[in-house]
Amino acid sequence: MRNEILKREPIDRWVVEPIKDFINNSTTSGIVLFSSALLALFIANSPWSDAFHHFLETPFSVGIGDFQLSKTLHHWINDGLMAVFFFVVGLELKREIVGGELSQPKNAILPIMAAIGGMLFPAILYLAFNGVGEASNGWGIPMATDIAFALGVLYLLGDRVPLQVKIFLTVLAIADDIGAVLVIAFFYTSSIDFNSLLVGGIFMALLIFGNIIGIRSTLFYGIIGICGLWLAFLMSGVHATIAAVLAAFTIPANPKLTEKEFSSNLDFLHNEFKKTKPNDNPTITKEQLHILEEIRDYSKKALTPLQRLEHAMHPLVAFLIMPIFALCNAGVTINTSMFNEGISMVTLGIIIGLIIGKLIGVLGTTWLFTKMKWAKLPEGLNLLHIVGIGFLASIGFTMSLFITELAFEDAQLIKEAKLGVLIASILASFLGYFTMNYAIKRQ
Repeated sequence: MRNEILKREPIDRWVVEPIKDFINNSTTSGIVLFSSALLALFIANSPWSDAFHHFLETPFSVGIGDFQLSKTLHHWINDGLMAVFFFVVGLELKREIVGGELSQPKNAILPIMAAIGGMLFPAILYLAFNGVGEASNGWGIPMATDIAFALGVLYLLGDRVPLQVKIFLTVLAIADDIGAVLVIAFFYTSSIDFNSLLVGGIFMALLIFGNIIGIRSTLFYGIIGICGLWLAFLMSGVHATIAAVLAAFTIPANPKLTEKEFSSNLDFLHNEFKKTKPNDNPTITKEQLHILEEIRDYSKKALTPLQRLEHAMHPLVAFLIMPIFALCNAGVTINTSMFNEGISMVTLGIIIGLIIGKLIGVLGTTWLFTKMKWAKLPEGLNLLHIVGIGFLASIGFTMSLFITELAFEDAQLIKEAKLGVLIASILASFLGYFTMNYAIKRQ
């Protein structure tokens, strides 16, 4: 009905609406991410490989006066752009805890425990292959789940997928994100500068205080969060992405207007607008303009700053930040010597950890909790669905590649780990798709 009322200009039909449909399609972010990974592989195995590597190592400095912060472009992408990714992850986590699936412990307990099992078993299997030396630092790599990729594969199956499958996988992946953040915070943090950390704590207190007294300006949280908290954490040695998650948790999650108050005000303004006398030309009257501005103001007050930010930033993260990260981190040079020497223990540990470890952890934990009657499978789900979910959760990709950069300093180990992540994620995508398709057909 709305499209029939609104006047659709050629730019709307040919540009604006197709772009909106592309962005809102559940599978497109996964497709863009996968395409970026393929492009990274192509560049890494092309004559432009060295040039691209040198470009990423270009120093880039920001600062004022004597204070200068200098890092390579690659580091800015991993520490800066990915902080935005983790900020949105933090917003999603808070939304789920405040008013989503994680707000109802009874419904969330099974996927949360499945997520814990799906993090522990991959780490154990990885360490079975790489128990000593620097290679052992990579135990956190196969623990991760890429929620965008996993849901993208699931949504390829269309409306046939039961809603409870989507909810179970989403809650599992969100709980997995919490685990990944904690692993990074406690196990992949370098030596800590406690003075910088104390400064970060002061800025964190300011953000919390701002929330308590009712500051809703995103500019306030942006300035304090980026210039204060993020920068202090960056200087402290604690990975800066943790600051992004903490900052996200300080964003207000309550609206200024309740649904009832918003509806009442909107009805009143709608009636007032209908009473105004039109001026019979393309422009509107001052009275109409004033009413429309009030409607816009009330609409903003009815939205929580948390959801407003998440909604605004999600396309930026899904279609720019994550593809750039994949482009700069997924490139692995593949040559015959790599296979002549056999698959390394790091590569094998990650593949086994992600695919077998995730499946055992997710399926085994779910079976145990339902068998012991500590939890109940959601209506419409069976263990075959859980097998499909276990394979989809094995798609590590973005988070696994990110942890790889934190776990290793040796270039060869990074290369081996990336190869394992790519192989496992591709295999898991196909296994998850076909298993879930089979489970749906058997219903």
